[in-house]
Amino acid sequence: RRVCAAAPQSQAAAYTESHVQPVYQPYLTTCQGHRLCSTYRTIYRVAYRQAYRQLPQPAASCCPGWSRANSHALSCNRALCWVPCQNGGSCTFPGRCACLPGWTGRACQTDVDECAGQSHGCGQLCINTAGSYRCACRDGFSLAADDKACQPLVPAPEPETFSQAGPPSEMKEEMKDLKSRVEALEQKLQLVLAPFHNLMPSVPEDVGADPISRLSHSLQQLDRIDSLSEQISFLEERLETCKCLEKA
Repeated sequence: RRVCAAAPQSQAAAYTESHVQPVYQPYLTTCQGHRLCSTYRTIYRVAYRQAYRQLPQPAASCCPGWSRANSHALSCNRALCWVPCQNGGSCTFPGRCACLPGWTGRACQTDVDECAGQSHGCGQLCINTAGSYRCACRDGFSLAADDKACQPLVPAPEPETFSQAGPPSEMKEEMKDLKSRVEALEQKLQLVLAPFHNLMPSVPEDVGADPISRLSHSLQQLDRIDSLSEQISFLEERLETCKCLEKA
């Protein structure tokens, strides 16, 4: 398979062959005068020897992009990829790789974005990873046992609403207690400011109507009254001094 050219070649092969081998064997015989003579006679036997002969050996040349799996194979079944296959891919056709799931490209160098389509099956979020993907959930949810669906961590709390009758009775009591405290403080403030109102019943227009402004204005008037009292006392002392000098 995938052999593009074949040229016959010869290769020397060893084998064993048989041949007739002469053997010279000595023996005794009777010569003239009835004497014993020594001579030789030739006998033949089968012998074996190793010989060599040239045998035709087919040699195949692989087509471009293919090679032999080993040097003794006659067919060319191994594909060649000039760019090595990456990420676990294998070369199955010249210049083309068979990729594992999650990878693509001629050399399996490109990651497949599984989250781009709708086949991932994630319930909420899909996160692409190198050669694969994983599912995730939004805040308040967690992955289910199938690692795809999302389930809530805790049930959502129901919103609290007041009844049509209004706030609870405890809140009404607290509001009533606060209101009574404010009224008591206003009454005490009126008692404190009463003497100052008697001293100065009319309040200038530039003074605010709130109790704090009226109190500040009243305190300023008291300071002025004290200052006038001191001046009057000083004048009385001078008058007494003058009277004493005239008598003398």
